[in-house]
Amino acid sequence: MLAEIREQPTALERTLHEELRPIEDLRRRLATQKPRLVLLAARGTSDNAAQFGRYLLEITTGIPVSLAAPSIFTLYKAPVSLDGVLVAAISQSGESTDTNYVLERAREQGALTIGITNEPASTLARIAEHTFLVRAGKEKSVAATKTYTGQLLMLYLLAYALGASIDPDDLDRIPGYANVALGLENEIGARSERYRFMEKCVVIGRGLNYSNAFEFALKLMETCYVVAERFSSADLMHGPIAMVGQSFPAFLFTPSGVTWPGLRDMLEKLHQVGAETTIITDQSNKAALGMAKRSICVPADLDEMFTPIPYIIPMQLFAAHLAEQKGLNPDQPRTLSKVTRTL
Repeated sequence: MLAEIREQPTALERTLHEELRPIEDLRRRLATQKPRLVLLAARGTSDNAAQFGRYLLEITTGIPVSLAAPSIFTLYKAPVSLDGVLVAAISQSGESTDTNYVLERAREQGALTIGITNEPASTLARIAEHTFLVRAGKEKSVAATKTYTGQLLMLYLLAYALGASIDPDDLDRIPGYANVALGLENEIGARSERYRFMEKCVVIGRGLNYSNAFEFALKLMETCYVVAERFSSADLMHGPIAMVGQSFPAFLFTPSGVTWPGLRDMLEKLHQVGAETTIITDQSNKAALGMAKRSICVPADLDEMFTPIPYIIPMQLFAAHLAEQKGLNPDQPRTLSKVTRTL
């Protein structure tokens, strides 16, 4: 897991440079064939990436985006009208049974279908009309890391293909941001020792980093066996905050930008109830750093739009090192295997 986390700057650079040309081709096609809706189908970590895609695509293109519920297709066999819809399936292995089933039904109905996967010879790559590869190299760790950030990068490229005013030159900076985030590993390894006996926590994010709340929580659950609840700051206030009290661990993704005021209010509330808070931010959010009791700060000035990849990398490192602190092997989580097939 740690080895693959460290590979991410190279994997991201390779993905961007090798997939930009086919994305340009798709962009030209979509200029005259813009979908009325985008449907994203995924499971597990890939579903967390899809959650990011929902925010990114709606914010940057104005096209409505929905996350597919595969059981509607696989169990209920319900006919769903997909005329004029772009259906994108996201899967690290390309062998997620229900995700592939959604894509098959979509293509039968004439929807424009896209596959995003790390495996060029996979079933997903065969089914999709257009396949884009997360060129991360073989991922051996059960806990996905480099494929998650690769999927986020591919969703930036999909937004670009759909007409978003995203400059590829800005995307070209992301591998560098990832490398800077990796530089925090020694600090994070030492910090994780404090949480050796942590059994439960909350992870909070909003907007473009809402997906990271889900993804960091998933990493804690599958590698450290921590019961990690994940919320947007708005949803936490609607009841669940009642479970948070003195010394309860809370992790918050706090970029500068439009989500910061709400997260600032949440941080103040958590301080009032005595929670043990740690924020994940960058050096541009001086207000957050001034409020924080504990912070993991990416040493760069980041636009909120480009924070998700450099923000999740330190927390991948945190989960891997915390597993070690707990005497667990993150590469062999109990009852899990690399490829999960469900219907």
